[in-house]
Amino acid sequence: MGGYLDQYGAGDERRAKRIKTAIFVLLATVVVALVGWLVDFLFIPNAAERQARAFMDALASGQDQQAYVLWGCTEARPCPAYPYPEFLKDWGPDAVPPGAFQVLNGESCGSGAIVDVDAGKAGDKRLWVENGTLGFPPESECTQRNHVYDFFRNLKYRLHGRTYRQGPQS
Repeated sequence: MGGYLDQYGAGDERRAKRIKTAIFVLLATVVVALVGWLVDFLFIPNAAERQARAFMDALASGQDQQAYVLWGCTEARPCPAYPYPEFLKDWGPDAVPPGAFQVLNGESCGSGAIVDVDAGKAGDKRLWVENGTLGFPPESECTQRNHVYDFFRNLKYRLHGRTYRQGPQS
């Protein structure tokens, strides 16, 4: 028969082991979530970036009409502030020659997103994407500053061999 104090402290050891296991599971979950978010941010394009890529693909393949539709206008119902001839001056083959382009970054800003695009020989362009249509950004930079986001955006640019330049791009 065991002594009166043989089991003294056994409950504390089990409790300490459960606490260590819970802390490990919690930390592992946080680490996995952060790594997943980082991979998503750096390598998976968001909806605004996909919209900009579709626009640039249409321009690169010479489908200016389709690009104008992605802008939210049609030839039958042109945008009053941006008629098709003006669109061609800004985005036609003379302004943005067909060739390599790269969608660099999409930054959420209020109700839309500002997407940075390297348009090849035409240089860097900025697009505003809101509710599935494109336009020119209402401002050159999003006024909501997030230093953590800025750090990861700069990291993303460096992974593509570029540096982020603030301000309007032309």
